[in-house]
Amino acid sequence: MSEGAAWRPEVLEGGRARDEHDPRVQAVLEVLGGRSTGEVAARWSVDPALVHRWVAAFVEAGAAQVTNTPDPEAANQRDRFLAAFAHELRTPLTVARGWVAMLEEDDLPPKMVASSLAKLADALARLADRIIDVELLAASSLGLTRLEPTYVTIGELAADLEGLGEIAGLGGDVGVTVDPDHFRRVLRDLWLAGRSIPVPRSLRLEVAEIGPWLELRVVREADPIDTEVLQALFEPFDLNDDGTGVTIGLYLARALVVAHGGTLGADQDQDGAVLWVRIPRR
Repeated sequence: MSEGAAWRPEVLEGGRARDEHDPRVQAVLEVLGGRSTGEVAARWSVDPALVHRWVAAFVEAGAAQVTNTPDPEAANQRDRFLAAFAHELRTPLTVARGWVAMLEEDDLPPKMVASSLAKLADALARLADRIIDVELLAASSLGLTRLEPTYVTIGELAADLEGLGEIAGLGGDVGVTVDPDHFRRVLRDLWLAGRSIPVPRSLRLEVAEIGPWLELRVVREADPIDTEVLQALFEPFDLNDDGTGVTIGLYLARALVVAHGGTLGADQDQDGAVLWVRIPRR
């Protein structure tokens, strides 16, 4: 692939390869062409509610373009974004400044210097990570996400997940063609969401094939997540668990999955929940 060239998601079977249509756009066009939502959802192995959402977004975007009507919420979203970004940076920045001040004033015993430097490095790493998250969010909103797809196993992508046991289903040896850096963030955020309140009794990662999709599932056995909390997981800049900052929930993860030609969602019953991401099977 030439330098700077944008990578296009693979067109799934049934799409028009010459036009290189995204499978979600193809599903929308089938609904607009007269097929029922249920039929289209079954053909593409997704939930009918997801197809409804794709169609609504497609029609709203098209109407705004045809009527040259700007989104009235754009300014509010921008201001909310800036305020939330500043809030998100404050916690690790405050921690880093505190440790720097103590090191400068030589208030720490020599035996604590090494651990203090480690805590300072951790705070700066979290600060850098938040900045990368926001850069990716901005790129996604502008349609400028750049992917560098590489063949990699699920086990390699999930290696840094805290508390990960054996990968169930098809296992961690399954290979996918994704952007490794971006997709590690997707799995990171999906795993963190799975560990949200109420704390699960168990948490595991599963891999399965669903029609034309490869599905990665974070399965939590736990009391149900409150409906409002579950909804907030998909919205950016909700308060985090300890109230000290804001998180981007699964908002960035969904944007990165979309760039890969996939989709992301959640299912829940009285025994637990499944947070899943689907990408076109290679």
